[in-house]
Amino acid sequence: MHKLLSLTLLFTIAGGAMAQDEAFPSTYAAPTAEPTLLQNATLLTGDGRRLENTSLLLANGVIAWVGEGEVPPETTIVDASERWITPGLIDVHSHLGVYPSPGVAAHSDGNEATAPVTAEVWAEHSIWPQDPGFTRALAGGVTAMQILPGSANLFGGRGVTIKNVPSLSYQAMKFPDAPHGLKMACGENPKRVYGNRNQSPSTRMGNVAAYRSAWIRAQRYQADWDRYNRAVADAANDDAADSNASMADALLANTPPKRDLELETLAGALRGDILVHMHCYRADEMLTILDMAKEFGYRVGTFHHGVEAYKVADTLAENGVCGALWADWWGFKIEAYDGIQENIALVDRPDDGCAIVHSDSDEGIQRLNQEAAKAMVRGNRAGLDIPPERAIRWITSNAAKSLGIDDVTGTIAPGMMADVVIWNQDPFSVYAKPLGVYIDGVLRYEPGNPALNPQSDFELGQLMGVAQ
Repeated sequence: MHKLLSLTLLFTIAGGAMAQDEAFPSTYAAPTAEPTLLQNATLLTGDGRRLENTSLLLANGVIAWVGEGEVPPETTIVDASERWITPGLIDVHSHLGVYPSPGVAAHSDGNEATAPVTAEVWAEHSIWPQDPGFTRALAGGVTAMQILPGSANLFGGRGVTIKNVPSLSYQAMKFPDAPHGLKMACGENPKRVYGNRNQSPSTRMGNVAAYRSAWIRAQRYQADWDRYNRAVADAANDDAADSNASMADALLANTPPKRDLELETLAGALRGDILVHMHCYRADEMLTILDMAKEFGYRVGTFHHGVEAYKVADTLAENGVCGALWADWWGFKIEAYDGIQENIALVDRPDDGCAIVHSDSDEGIQRLNQEAAKAMVRGNRAGLDIPPERAIRWITSNAAKSLGIDDVTGTIAPGMMADVVIWNQDPFSVYAKPLGVYIDGVLRYEPGNPALNPQSDFELGQLMGVAQ
């Protein structure tokens, strides 16, 4: 009897997702390192504070203390006087690895543009870990990022959050326990891609109809699995009263629904296990998407790009939705025309706003600090009071919140991952450069240190035979 039940439970669904070992799990393990004491720096903690002449200890992969505390034997001591320290920078919108350098057709793996709904694909399965962009981002202070599919489709697939560490496998880069993201796109991109092929959708109303049809299928899929789970649970509860034969009959009468990878992802978003990241530019479309989320009972976590987010900043704050935005990209297509450089500052309401600076660029990711600086300056010129200790949240703690990892990274506090950056000066200066980038307390980048500046095998291969 118990053997039969245990075999049956292998087929059960937990809230709509197959109950099984995690597919493609993270194999990342933080390496061990000697404790490191960073002394006498200016700290921007990521939670709104600025601490002067403050020290912190990195030990066992975490921040052991900030301010004062015991210093273990054999601790490496770094004099950070006149330096600034921030949490490691986090980019919530990157295509590194799926559109790697060099940008050739053989490397174009970010868009599965074969159908408007491709929620079944996972960006991690396209990541090329040897993309030179990863080490260039590391030199800019980026310690974690979300790799997303492109925006050709209404549902582009799952995104993955990674640690920015060199590896031969994307699984050894996957951020432990970080939730997947679901990339969705509204507006011009999907209607252009499929309209040009004389397919649907070819209009914005076609976009919305196709979203809703997909969510209806996902709701049915989830309901079918919920129904099956209840039947299995009821059979288990009747274990003491029923015979083995009647138990078997009950289970055979409730065979599991057919597994569907597309609907599995969408059901995960309906449950809230997979975070929704929505590419959307226009204010009216953001409001439509929020209404649709209410219709189907899921939550939009973050609007990406959001050139007109400033027009609906109050609504975003009321719904707890982050805006992952550019500092000054605008005008490159009609839906990006009505942009203003105060966008980020206006979305970042002091109490309940969640503004984020993202890159969507293999170049912009190298200078997220400067992109944030531009937005901070424009906000201050508009009469808003935005000091560095507030603006740093746009590329640290708010980004971590968007990715569902803010309980372990994004701020400088005891117990948080020891992901920190030492800057030569105020990180919002155009002259700012990282002098040391630590991930889990391990020094991963230091300028002028070849041992900490890994190069892609691809780049090394291009140098073969070149006269020195």
